[in-house]
Amino acid sequence: MDIEAQFNKIAREYDQNRRKFIPCFEDLYITSTDFIAANIKEPQSVLDLGAGTGLLASMWYKHFPDCNYVLTDIAEEMLDVARKRFSCCENVSFEISDYTADLPDRSFDAIISALSVHHLTDEDKQKLFLRIYEKLPAGGIFVNYDQFCAADPTTDTWYNSYWENKLYTSGLTVTDITLWKERRKLDKECSAEQEIKMLRNSGFKPASCIYSNLKFSVIAAVK
Repeated sequence: MDIEAQFNKIAREYDQNRRKFIPCFEDLYITSTDFIAANIKEPQSVLDLGAGTGLLASMWYKHFPDCNYVLTDIAEEMLDVARKRFSCCENVSFEISDYTADLPDRSFDAIISALSVHHLTDEDKQKLFLRIYEKLPAGGIFVNYDQFCAADPTTDTWYNSYWENKLYTSGLTVTDITLWKERRKLDKECSAEQEIKMLRNSGFKPASCIYSNLKFSVIAAVK
């Protein structure tokens, strides 16, 4: 089953289970976004890559409600949830598209993504970061909230084992965990250090990790 089909399948339960799948949800999504919002100039336009149900965009919207948002995803049923979430917001638009193939034909002050880029190969990550760099103005920011492997195999085994054990006590159903294991087969994680290097190779300076908790990190890169 491909990525589009996998995420269409779980669209309705995605938000409900997100906190259960991510033990550090509050810090990853909310505290990190609060920190970024406190330190950047208010953007006029934001692009959310692999936006899914619009969960991350909703965090940004709380800080920047007057900004224009474009949410892209390949899974139409995920975006259907996002459309309902932002049904009263005229400044939010949606595009069913594959951001690995192309980005919208305009520039953005900020480009964000959550738990999506780790599905790409390292080669495709590097190509994406180059395209993102081109879409941003000087001072524009790219923020990736994602899951990563550890820099060494032994520690990564510890990370994965700890994470999986936490899921069994999180309140998730057996079906939820079975579907998660299927989605995990699509993951192509790199380490946070590797991704920062890719971003710097794309021209971003600075590019740094602003939050990290075992499998999950937030990386911010400024053009």
